[in-house]
Amino acid sequence: MSDISIRKEGVAGRITLTRPKALNALSYEMCTAIEGALDAWAEDDAVQVLIIDAEGDKAFCAGGDIAELYATGRAGDFDYGRKFWADEYRMNAKLFEFPKPVISFLQGFTMGGGVGIGCHGSHRITCESSRIAMPETGIGLIPDVGGSLLLSQCPGRIGEYLGCTSGRMTAADAIYAGFADYYVPALKWAELKSALAMSGDLTWIDKAAEPATPSTLKDDAETIERCFGGETLGDIFDALKAETGDFAARTLATMQRNSPLSMAATIEIIHRLRGSDDIRRALELEYRFTARAMEHGDFLEGIRAAIIDKDKNPTWRHNGPDVPATQVSHMLMPLGADGLSFT
Repeated sequence: MSDISIRKEGVAGRITLTRPKALNALSYEMCTAIEGALDAWAEDDAVQVLIIDAEGDKAFCAGGDIAELYATGRAGDFDYGRKFWADEYRMNAKLFEFPKPVISFLQGFTMGGGVGIGCHGSHRITCESSRIAMPETGIGLIPDVGGSLLLSQCPGRIGEYLGCTSGRMTAADAIYAGFADYYVPALKWAELKSALAMSGDLTWIDKAAEPATPSTLKDDAETIERCFGGETLGDIFDALKAETGDFAARTLATMQRNSPLSMAATIEIIHRLRGSDDIRRALELEYRFTARAMEHGDFLEGIRAAIIDKDKNPTWRHNGPDVPATQVSHMLMPLGADGLSFT
């Protein structure tokens, strides 16, 4: 497949995303190819470590390839999207549970679906250009591909803040928030990858790592804790309106552009997951929302406004932060026989 390179090199299984002109956006075929490699290498004694990287300087993976999702959803075919998400989530779970070290190199944009393949590993490496985010609430979805679990594990209320604002993290921010582990300047990457592939010796990462620049996210943590500690989206908006200073004003302006239903459900999911390390529970909760997102949520309108018409003026189902709890509950109700399966 021209969009992805899967091979063995030394003692490493190598997965490289190879569509840099599309910012290495993840297609359905790429997801299934990654899953096949994970299945093949999990019990392969010749593979001691897994290395995931991508071509190009602009992005590790800027998200999922959503054109087909939009086209089928607009045509009233919701089953394609449900199958896409179900199969992607199964791959995310296998990557999270992979029994060997997983090393990812996260240059440029790592967003959405890119987080699902880049941020569940054991050794997540950033560089100067790294920008990591879960931007789904801006397109009427919720942070998925296991991203909700990562958000629930962030310090304090950082997860609610990142999930609701689609905030982009620098390398230092991502390390502070728990989305990454190391900062290694990009000039060292080629030599480091070669050393890891030939030896499987993870101490090469520690030798190459350097301190990241200070995290502005960490600097804002106290204000975020104060403003994002509420139980509902309405509580958070009220706290931000009561807060003085530029941070609260900027944050409110950002959140007013995002889908209220998606933000409200994101908060609820993070609260349910806090204290958990169960990727399958997170993915199952996420799938309850995404399986309904086209028919009952804001996803199609969000994609229209951001990607198709590019007018940046979506008409969400709710005009403000006071999303009825029944609406959130509806989006997160169990799907019964149609729920996510990991087999």
